[in-house]
Amino acid sequence: QVHLVESGGGLVQAGGSLRLSCAASGRTFSSYAMGWFRQAPGKEREFVAGISRSAGISRSASTYYADSVKGRFTISRDNAKNTVYLQMNSLKPEDTAVYYCAAVFSAVTTEPNAYDYWGQGTQVTVSS
Repeated sequence: QVHLVESGGGLVQAGGSLRLSCAASGRTFSSYAMGWFRQAPGKEREFVAGISRSAGISRSASTYYADSVKGRFTISRDNAKNTVYLQMNSLKPEDTAVYYCAAVFSAVTTEPNAYDYWGQGTQVTVSS
């Protein structure tokens, strides 16, 4: 079992930055690929970013991004802290949504139904 808790959401002006955190319970965090998704009112949940499970000391985890956030968002993980982060820069009003982190015991995928565990979400609101 993996329990996920997101934090760091809030209200920010367009062009600003936020860093979301997702703290995971359990001893097998490093075995899971992690994803960030978001869902705006009236829209489907969409993939934002993903990071592969740790590949070992000498290899960095692979990262993946939706085209809409490439160059603005950065996903990272700290296995010692059982935490995954989403650094969001140059925020736009269209980034407004509830952001969720999720864990999958396999490779990163953009398909939400493939993920095994989800957090409760954190609201991000970007004002124009």
